[in-house]
Amino acid sequence: MSPADRLWDWAVRAYTSEGVSEACLHLQDAAGQNVPLLLWAAWAANTGRNPDADVLEAACDVARAWQEAAIAPLRAVRRTLKGRNPDLDDADREAVRAQVKAVELEAERRLLTALEALSPPPEDARRPVLDALVAVARQWSPMTPRAGLVQLAERLPA
Repeated sequence: MSPADRLWDWAVRAYTSEGVSEACLHLQDAAGQNVPLLLWAAWAANTGRNPDADVLEAACDVARAWQEAAIAPLRAVRRTLKGRNPDLDDADREAVRAQVKAVELEAERRLLTALEALSPPPEDARRPVLDALVAVARQWSPMTPRAGLVQLAERLPA
């Protein structure tokens, strides 16, 4: 697989596309979705990979483990440090917050690496991104935030 086809590289490019980060954060904060898992599903669809039910379940299990052990606790610390605290020097607080953010991003990168390893090989045809997003969102949560998934699918690069 060429570096351009790697999940991490694709996810970084996709996340910086117009409106993608906002759509992802809305799905994360309002619907409890896992952004790396959604990006994995979109990448899989865009690269002609079609994870079956067992792979989707395994991907959600890996994402839950990373979410609970590392990503959610780091995000909570980072968000706590975002607010001003009269007892903390702003420069020191922001320096620690930046370090926590870097570790959180590294945990997400490692999750994406684990998800890529679970991915089936590409097939001939790409599948619709929305279908892939809905499938993984259904596996992740009992609620499928269809409007948010449609918005994300429309903003992701092809």
